[in-house]
Amino acid sequence: MRCGPTAKLAAIRRSQKQQKIFGAEQQCCLSLPRLFETVPSNTHGIVMSVARKPLHGLKVLDLTRFFAGPFCTMHLGDLGADVVKVEAPGGDLTRRQGPPFLADNGMTFLAANRNKRSIELDAKTPEGRRLLKELANVADVVVENFRPPVIKRLGIDYETISAINPGVIYASLSALGADGPHAESGGFDITVQAEFGFMSITGEKNGKPIKQGTSVFDLVCGLYAFGGILAALRQRDATGEGQVIETSLMEAQLAFLVDAGMEYLVAGNIRDRWGSEHSQVVPYKVFATADGEMVIAAGYQSVYEPFCRAIGREDLISNPDYSTQKDRVRNRHRLYEIIDVEIRRHSSAKLKTMLDAAGVPNAPVNDMAQVFAHPQVLHRRMSLSLTHPVYGAVPTIGPGVKYSAFDITEGWSAPPVLGEGAEDVLAEWLGSKSVEMADAG
Repeated sequence: MRCGPTAKLAAIRRSQKQQKIFGAEQQCCLSLPRLFETVPSNTHGIVMSVARKPLHGLKVLDLTRFFAGPFCTMHLGDLGADVVKVEAPGGDLTRRQGPPFLADNGMTFLAANRNKRSIELDAKTPEGRRLLKELANVADVVVENFRPPVIKRLGIDYETISAINPGVIYASLSALGADGPHAESGGFDITVQAEFGFMSITGEKNGKPIKQGTSVFDLVCGLYAFGGILAALRQRDATGEGQVIETSLMEAQLAFLVDAGMEYLVAGNIRDRWGSEHSQVVPYKVFATADGEMVIAAGYQSVYEPFCRAIGREDLISNPDYSTQKDRVRNRHRLYEIIDVEIRRHSSAKLKTMLDAAGVPNAPVNDMAQVFAHPQVLHRRMSLSLTHPVYGAVPTIGPGVKYSAFDITEGWSAPPVLGEGAEDVLAEWLGSKSVEMADAG
């Protein structure tokens, strides 16, 4: 080998200078309050000591971009997998999606790419395609979100890779599904929400359809892929065989239609937009208080009666127009006219005290600052900070699941600089011989 693992690899376009920590666009970032807990980590760019985690030693080749795929592979990394993110020259487009930015990285990139190493690889070159295939041939899991013609052209489709690597778990994420009359169509979270029903049931009554507050079905798709990968790994433990996993934004979104979808399939009803209200439960919505807004969920009989007593309207319990849940749904408009007036008499703080004492579910409508200062959020470690030698402190949202056998946040690392850890990956995954071949390419 001419130069060893630190030599410049022909198939990899690495940045030789450190990225700017705070560029001109950084002025768009707001100063962050100290509302997070710092997570101890070892040297960034090296696989952490996470042997107690269930996916320790698992090699994951992440060929995905945007949100769904990276969100999936980040969760694999959270559980100890060695996730290698392959990026085209210039990096994942979400690095530049903004403002705001932290160290020239957009919020979407930071939200979905912790616990990964990065390789900047030009798959348009023969050397890049060869190296990509070599990595896929030794991976336990490959996750991709290319259109089928692209993945075949690159030579890393499932049939090609599984012929050499029969145990590979190959997860394919797409917009509308792996086959069918519209399989070749692309799509984004917002287009899928529109075309496949969710936007039709989201928004105020008699108002325009609106999208969810985040790219929620990108994330749901990523979580379905994550669960599918874990199931396939468990099956591989029993059979020794790999398989293909297919999911899409469309299928993930359809699965989340749940009762709205069942309402049509069973009864033929097409659900309207209800705003914060519930089509089958009353009272249940956002109410205007004297000084703000609160959600009150008092539709079930066990909480409706305490609610009426708490606001001084016991008469609504025995009134035959509102005495049962069915009656309240049928006469919702008249009931809300009464309750709206009563709720506006009280401040949010007073109302919360009254309803908490009565055991009635309620909540203020909090903004992000209030959410991340919430004592329960802080107690459950949902606001964390990761340390990176270039970026410095990088806030991250904590894990949605905790485990009694291990600390899932142990060894977590901040999202990587473009190309960070590439040389180590090639040495560890392919061995020095393969590194020498790449040097000579």
